[in-house]
Amino acid sequence: MAPGIPTITLDPRSNRPVYLQIAHALMSEIHRGRFRPGDALPGYRTLALGLGVSRNTVMAAYRELADEGWLVATPGEGSIVVPTPPRRLPGASETPPGPAAELTGAGMGFDLHRPPGPAVPDAARNLLRVATGNPDPRLLPGAALARAYRRALTVNPRGTLALDDPQGHPALREALARTLRAARGVAAAPERLVVTRGGQLPLALVAHALLGPGDAVAVEALGARDAWAACARAGARCLPVPVDAQGLDVDTLERLLSTERLRAVLTTPVRQYPSVVALSPERRARLLALAARHRFAVLESEHDAEFQFEGALPPPLAAEDRAGVVVLVGSLSKIFSPGLRLGFVHAPAPLVAQLRSARDALDRHGDPALERAMAELLEDGEIERHLNRMHPIYRHRRDVLANALSEHLGTALIFDPPTSGLALWARTRQGLDVDAWARRGLERGVAFQAGRQFAFDGGAVSGLRIGFSNYGDTELVEVARRMAEALPEGQ
Repeated sequence: MAPGIPTITLDPRSNRPVYLQIAHALMSEIHRGRFRPGDALPGYRTLALGLGVSRNTVMAAYRELADEGWLVATPGEGSIVVPTPPRRLPGASETPPGPAAELTGAGMGFDLHRPPGPAVPDAARNLLRVATGNPDPRLLPGAALARAYRRALTVNPRGTLALDDPQGHPALREALARTLRAARGVAAAPERLVVTRGGQLPLALVAHALLGPGDAVAVEALGARDAWAACARAGARCLPVPVDAQGLDVDTLERLLSTERLRAVLTTPVRQYPSVVALSPERRARLLALAARHRFAVLESEHDAEFQFEGALPPPLAAEDRAGVVVLVGSLSKIFSPGLRLGFVHAPAPLVAQLRSARDALDRHGDPALERAMAELLEDGEIERHLNRMHPIYRHRRDVLANALSEHLGTALIFDPPTSGLALWARTRQGLDVDAWARRGLERGVAFQAGRQFAFDGGAVSGLRIGFSNYGDTELVEVARRMAEALPEGQ
């Protein structure tokens, strides 16, 4: 792309010659990052015409820039900003904080409400990231997705791209409803579905529509911080409830109801995040009964429910809901790739009307082409065929990681290979500093999630989460080896 004309205001009343005004203005543009090292400046004639000055005046300005060390003339390429421009403008009394702040705008002239979190260092170029259980993008059925996307753009493009429905593309809602009915046992209907971008926006919309300042929401004490944050941004108070081997502790929840009027309970009953345990049948029934009696919503979030390796996947609570209390929040991003941002909410009709209004305000049009393409993939069975192909691959990778962890870390970790999902949860032996282990892991080129990241109170947790879906056999064995090397000394 040809360099644009910089914003330069010439002052005819100034005692400074015009060529120096131009030179100093360009120095300022380079200094603030408008032109970066290696960028070409506009040609003499182009800049002269843009500023209404002579070509010789611009040439004089460029000679001044070259003499001051800001640019170099390169035959065939014109005038190029030098790799390391001066850190200080002529006449400046102070040295700026550093080249990063100068050239990228990293400096900020206002305060944040809260300080940013620590950056995660890339200690090694070949960092193995197993902190999340994401699908392997190398296994994406690119040809099928490309065909569906192309048809979405070429067959009735007006009907797709001109869609103005904040509830989402009707074809995708219809296909999703059929899938939820057939595969998950939910009495789903297209008019009760709202489609959104990504996996986080659905819950944010629900929180926006359902919660208000001061509302109490019970959440699992071991869970997803972004889900808690969605409720908190709506002004709600999140109240933690313990999780054990049978999922959410409903006894504690019932005691909480004696002192708090809950607006909602946020839970992951099919596969608790991150501990991967399922809510027991007895607790499922009690939770639904409590919700009906106390009139609170059950915000049910499903994580990678598409991948079940052994046994039968429990149905969502939405499949057993007879009182209209369950709001099912799901994502299609785990099927192919998190980069394909699609999520959905299935809710009682009155709440859907509120969700339409919320989405209309925040993300009215969504991504209709992607929604139509995904609808086609659901309709013609391509998604089902893809999942059938992925099941043995991800089951094998789960086994490879489990065997490697047992071999290299058998005395440090206690875990059962998960029967579903794309990540495992492992408990650590008593006294092991998991946080120090995670930090040392980064230094040795492996990134996993220490249990503290999932704790509502931010306290230490004797556990960690490791994904196994996005790497092959050799890489997964290397993950276990690097984790073993990273064990804190003396532990």
